[in-house]
Amino acid sequence: MPLTSRILIKARLTGVACLFLIGMAGSAVAQCGNGPAGFNAWLQRFRLQAASQGIRSGTVLAALSDVTYDPKVIRLDHSQRSFKLSFEQFYARRVNNAMIRHGRALMQRHRGLLDRIEQRFGVPGAVIVAIWGLETNYGANLGAHYSIIRSLATLSYDCRRSAFFTGQLLDALKIVQEGDLTPAQLRGGWAGEIGQTQFLPTPYIKYAVDFDGDGRKDLINSVPDVLASTANFLASHGWQRGAGWQPGSANYGVIAEWNKADVYDRTIAAMADQLTGR
Repeated sequence: MPLTSRILIKARLTGVACLFLIGMAGSAVAQCGNGPAGFNAWLQRFRLQAASQGIRSGTVLAALSDVTYDPKVIRLDHSQRSFKLSFEQFYARRVNNAMIRHGRALMQRHRGLLDRIEQRFGVPGAVIVAIWGLETNYGANLGAHYSIIRSLATLSYDCRRSAFFTGQLLDALKIVQEGDLTPAQLRGGWAGEIGQTQFLPTPYIKYAVDFDGDGRKDLINSVPDVLASTANFLASHGWQRGAGWQPGSANYGVIAEWNKADVYDRTIAAMADQLTGR
């Protein structure tokens, strides 16, 4: 066979092999589904996807080996309803005098910590403590009824918001891989909220800091890590040191990055005022 013919045949075979490899790589991207029947097959494909994103096999095995579909999470996700409350109605439901007194006591107890956080990140303690109180009543109501990994795997598989929750699940695996929390410790809200100020995994990866110096970013158990990470989120979104936070201000716009609901943002601002005695 002439040399040119052998070269052409080799080139064609190489092209076929490349197409085959591309197809194999594409098959590693997990496809969404509806109902529990396809979940196990989806999970196998997701494991390949996680490996392609740099998640080590030991992490994948530890986090995903016993994961099952959670129909309750799907029911909660699909039954969400929008509601409209005035600021006054929302504030009255969420904040009371006892909560303000408790917040002021915590600000006194953690005065040194909050001063160090403000010095580093520029965010006043009252704003951080207001968020802490609104999210989990200062850590008392973590809502740790759900396995974060199981919830996120279920929501990633479901077609409603598959892409969003797949990113969250991959970042939850990174939290495990980095040694911050074990799969067993990753318990929280049904939609994947973690810890005392309810970080989702992606902002956890981006903004969590180890402020107590123990080598781990623990937003479930470490108050220094919780409060400093919350401040870091706000600072990273443009918080202006020394400025106010009332509606219309630049810092109020930063608070809106924490939560998109205006009544929630106004409640944070008003509660922070109450905590400072304004």
